[in-house]
Amino acid sequence: MVDVVETDRGRVRGAARGEVISFRGIPYAASPVGELRFAPPLPHPGWTGVREATQAGPAVPQGASRLERVMGVREPDWDEDGSLTVNVHVPSQALTDNAPRPVLVWWHGGGFSSGSGGWDWYDGGPLAALGDIVVVTANYRVGPLGYLYLPEIGAANLGAQDQAALLTWVRDNIASFGGDPREVTVGGQSAGAYASLALALDPDTSGLVNRVLLQSGPFGLPLQDPQHAAENAEAYLRLLDVPSGADAATALRARPVEQLLAAYGRLAGRLARPGNATPPMYPVLGGPGVPRDLHRALADGGLEGKPLLIGTTRDEASAFTAFDPRIQNLGTEGALDLLTGQLGERAHELYERYAARLEEPTPARVFTAMVTDHLFRADSLRIADHHAAGGNATYVYEFDHRPAEDPYDLGATHCSELPFLFNTFDAFDAFADCPMLGRPTDAVRELGRTFATAVAEFVVSGSVQDWLPYTPGTAARVRHFG
Repeated sequence: MVDVVETDRGRVRGAARGEVISFRGIPYAASPVGELRFAPPLPHPGWTGVREATQAGPAVPQGASRLERVMGVREPDWDEDGSLTVNVHVPSQALTDNAPRPVLVWWHGGGFSSGSGGWDWYDGGPLAALGDIVVVTANYRVGPLGYLYLPEIGAANLGAQDQAALLTWVRDNIASFGGDPREVTVGGQSAGAYASLALALDPDTSGLVNRVLLQSGPFGLPLQDPQHAAENAEAYLRLLDVPSGADAATALRARPVEQLLAAYGRLAGRLARPGNATPPMYPVLGGPGVPRDLHRALADGGLEGKPLLIGTTRDEASAFTAFDPRIQNLGTEGALDLLTGQLGERAHELYERYAARLEEPTPARVFTAMVTDHLFRADSLRIADHHAAGGNATYVYEFDHRPAEDPYDLGATHCSELPFLFNTFDAFDAFADCPMLGRPTDAVRELGRTFATAVAEFVVSGSVQDWLPYTPGTAARVRHFG
């Protein structure tokens, strides 16, 4: 069995498990430390001999996830040094049979503030085996290290620049792992979906993307305005007692990363509003990786010719509202006040429409349903409508499964499809408090196989057996998993 692969920076040895060999923790860029903190990614200097690639690299520095109550609590495993790594999961025969496999490059979510491609939640091994594909996951800088907007020191959409660097790494190296660089699907969930769409639309990376998988993308969230991003950056510097201007780089690179994360947490607390999932820092319009508004780029044909698989969960926003007493204790007037701030005066008419279609229209449930559509579903369907209207292969799904025991009324919440895609039920179930999943019964695992098979088929061919492509405004063409 071949378990050593040559990359452009040195040889790596993976570890076999069943029908898959996994190569974990491979550096795709230099460590973002010292002078490289708040700087665009640079190539890794390489290594001599054979590098053991059997353990995932550390996560990038980050605070706790906002969705710990939904997904489970993880122990911090981050380290700034050595954090820009990639994991490649390969069917073992792909390394010897000279038949390159299609590739899925998948980005984790986390609100551009948390997450790691190396976590066992996103282990691509089972999906690689199921679909006979190569599955790639990777880290990218998040929070202030990835999205602080100080272009005068070189800090602008650094997380997006990391992702672009990873796609270049895939182009240059994936053939050595049995993958086909001409058959690359870029996808992800939540912030990862948002980033995937940006990569597929950016002229600098679009040519590296053949198909697109978008899971629960918050496409109702506009790219951050540069002026607003600059104001948040100034507020962040004040929290750190760091002067603005060119000297900020020296000061920020000298601070312990824990201080940078703590200040980000304080800024997030100041900016937080009930039911608003917008992070303090995320991709900025006009910066590297996102030169144009995503919806305008779509309208101008930026995704033409690329098959698209896009979908949401039925109850996305419950992840952000179920454990928030400010939402759960809302009265009708309070809900309308919050919604008017987000949607304008049409919030009153919409509220009545949503309340009429819900079985138990409490203000919290109406609010959750409206935010689900406003932030996730409505724009996902608009993207699908536009893409399908242009004659492009388009597949749309809704993930409807809710756990048998659902004491928090999460339903099919944000992130709930992830263990189904990766067959990582046991990894999620290992966390004592993971209410989005419930108990993974045989029927639940079979649903996971069905969902993952559909995704793998799309990665292989850009189409899915027994699934009619979507046509604009045709709800009957939306496939429901649940």
